[in-house]
Amino acid sequence: MGICAAIEHKTKVLEVYGDSALVIYQLKGEWETRDPKLINYRKLVLELIEVFDDITFCYLPRDENQMADTLATLASMIRVNKREDMKPIQMSICEAPAHCYNIGEEEKTDNHLWYHNILRYVKNREYPDQATENNKRKLMRLTNDYVLDGEILYKKRKDQVLLRCVDAVEVKKILEEVHEGVCGTHVNGFTMARKIMRFGYYWSMMERDSMAFLNVGHGRHWADFAEGF
Repeated sequence: MGICAAIEHKTKVLEVYGDSALVIYQLKGEWETRDPKLINYRKLVLELIEVFDDITFCYLPRDENQMADTLATLASMIRVNKREDMKPIQMSICEAPAHCYNIGEEEKTDNHLWYHNILRYVKNREYPDQATENNKRKLMRLTNDYVLDGEILYKKRKDQVLLRCVDAVEVKKILEEVHEGVCGTHVNGFTMARKIMRFGYYWSMMERDSMAFLNVGHGRHWADFAEGF
């Protein structure tokens, strides 16, 4: 889309920066393209760049490309009427992320995961301590959408597809891998969450965490993870 926009503006010299090493190095010809989808993508791009006098592709690590992620997320949240003038957007640059909480070693051994109470009920039909009757009814209804296979808990979608429930440590790895890999384009948080579900993973705050991950880089609201009722 960016290259097409440059062509529309009759740009002749262009520097392209991308945070997907796979895409950038394949376009530069340094890496071999084997994925059928990427072969067609590379062919299309090579056809488009013929109109430029000079074009270069540069790899930019994701943690150095936060502005593009922020703008992409912001654009996905705004619907602009072409008949109206777009008002200027004021932005501030902070020295540190507004919300950042690193995962410590204690989280790796924390038994109270976001699905702790769900797993406890599905496995042993046990309720949380001091749970009210109303909370018990809510938990019973909620667990209808979960399936336990051995020690692995799955979330059951409406189409009966099972998604593996993951903890905070796995969430961080999944967000990084999905963003850095083939799917590492500048998508918004909602689109990124849907991509993750197509890969077979689930956690209760997927959309919010995806948006936070795109907005603040490696930091996110880990402390707000749901821990039951």
